[in-house]
This record gives sequence, C-alpha cells and structure tokens, in this order.
Amino acid sequence: MFSWPLRQQAQTRFGEIAYDVRGQGSPVVLVHGTPSRSEIWRRIAPVLSERRTVFAFDLLGFGESERHVEQDVSIRRHAEVLAELLGQWELAAPAVVAHDIGGAVVLRAHINGGVPMSRLALIDAVALRPWITPTTREMQRNLGRYEPLPNAKLAAEIESHLVGATHRPLDPETFDVLFGQWEGAEGQALYLRNVAQLDERDTADFEPHLSTMSTPTRLIWGEHDAWLDPSISTKLAELLPRADVVQIPDAGHFCMEDDPAAVAEALREFLNA
Repeated sequence: MFSWPLRQQAQTRFGEIAYDVRGQGSPVVLVHGTPSRSEIWRRIAPVLSERRTVFAFDLLGFGESERHVEQDVSIRRHAEVLAELLGQWELAAPAVVAHDIGGAVVLRAHINGGVPMSRLALIDAVALRPWITPTTREMQRNLGRYEPLPNAKLAAEIESHLVGATHRPLDPETFDVLFGQWEGAEGQALYLRNVAQLDERDTADFEPHLSTMSTPTRLIWGEHDAWLDPSISTKLAELLPRADVVQIPDAGHFCMEDDPAAVAEALREFLNA
C-alpha cells in the first residue's frame, strides 16, 4: 500500500531534502503541510503523472528530509527552500499543488519571493488569519510543561488532535505512516519545534496582495474540515481574481485521505485545462 520511495536528495542551504520525480510532461510540484509528509500524495501523484512530470518532496524537518530540533522550519524558511528547489530542478514556472501550511509556503514564495508559477491548486490551505487551531495555540502558550520527553500526556494530545484531520477514521497503518514521525522523545521534540514556529505573521504580509495575484487558482476543500473551516475557501475565492472552488463532500482537512479519487479528478481537470 505504501510504495512511496523518495529516491533522490537535494542539498539546499538549509539542509538536505528527500524528493522523487515521476511521469512525463509539464511539471507539477506537490507541497505537503504539517504534520504530514509526502506520502499524503501517494494516491494523487499516480493520476497526475499520467500526463505530467510530478515532483514530490518532504519539507525540511519532515519525513525523510533532514530533521533536527534546532532547525528553522517556519513558513518563511520553507518558502526559501521551495524557491531553491525549483531553481535546482530548473523549473521556470511549474504548476504547484499545496496542502495545509504548504499553501502558505507556496503563496509566500510566489507573492513575496516572486517565484513564477503557471497554475496553483490550494487544498485546505493556510492563507488567511486566524489559521492556528485552538489546540495548537494552547500548546504554544506553555511548551515547557511537557518536559521531560517522552510525555504520555503530550502523546495523547497529539493523537487526539490528529484524529480530527480526516472526516473518516484513518486505519492504523495509514495513521502510523503519516504521523509516526512524531512518536518517542525525538519525535515529540520535533513536533513541539513545529508548533513553536507556527506564526501568523508569516501570512500577514502576503494577505494584502492576494487580490493582485493573476495566477489561475483552484481551491479544493473538504466540506467537513475541522481545522480550517470551508468558509475560508469562499473568502479566498473572493480575494483571488482567477480562482474557483471545489468542495469535497464527506471529507475533512486531509481530504486526500477521505476521497483521493475526487481530489485527483479535481486536480487533473484543473491542471489539464
């Protein structure tokens, strides 16, 4: 079920990135969010690779990419890494698909960093404040209360939060593949590192410029997203001059898990238009 090798590595100024390339055709880059990894695309990439060259990678500090507690894994830094990767891959203006904080990463690279993109698909994406969930905001108030690690209470809080990522329960194998990276003392320390660096100021400075973005954009949203309310997609569509919205019924924040076929079809139609 999980044949998803990232067979290549790219060395960036900020650390090593694990990635892979599949298919042939015009390029599309897949950018996952937190707290997942590139496996979130495992049932989307095969559909897109039928007509496109698909680039998938683990964000810095996630999955198989370089991970350590001292890393800068802010949205700002991810945007810098993305820009560097696109340069290394010699992609002049690829289509880009992004989920969760991946959306903020891509928008920041595109709007603030001037990185050209031909088309942009945002899936349950971080873009408009407030976007930090109440659970995460509560963790941020006192991260030190979880010491020493591993902490059973923290493990329970993380699991309780992640259960709400989908509308339908994930099977144990899928849950472990996506989120097992945050288990144990090291995993918990990395999870708290991520939480500490989530900062809404990283989206505040591109929000005023969304209305100037001429890039064709599709907003794909789970109708039962418990982390980022579906009404956000409507607000974004009103701001973005060339955007449309596809809502996925019976799907939550990780709609690629709840209904991968519907998400893949929405992307295929948009990218091949």
